[in-house]
Amino acid sequence: MNTFFDSSAFAKRYVLEEGSQIVEDICIETSSLGLSIICVPELISAFNRKIREKSLTPDDYYTVKTRLIEEIEDAIILNITPSVVNTSITLLESNNLRAMDSLHIACAIEWHAELFVSSDYRQIEAAQNAGLTVRFV
Repeated sequence: MNTFFDSSAFAKRYVLEEGSQIVEDICIETSSLGLSIICVPELISAFNRKIREKSLTPDDYYTVKTRLIEEIEDAIILNITPSVVNTSITLLESNNLRAMDSLHIACAIEWHAELFVSSDYRQIEAAQNAGLTVRFV
């Protein structure tokens, strides 16, 4: 199954929180993992915020960063193409979305994802409206 994760859901693979086990189970079951080119920078930003908030130690940061980089070696990384931008614009005009969230959905659409996984209700709703099969975690 081609499974696309947005950053909010994929982060649960690296930082233990509600939904982490579901994310892990989905990753085990998927045959092809898709991520937007913006996913890794968003995750690194979130992990660094956790360091500043003292909810992640610098050593733990290094561990999760290393694991992330290793695990995405086999992932399909989707770029922001003119087609993705056009789809993103359509999504923004017809849904209550943030720009980055629309780019994740547009990448999933471009890739023909069989499952779109997110932890954002608005993003899930927009992905459903766009015809994607979704999973909230």
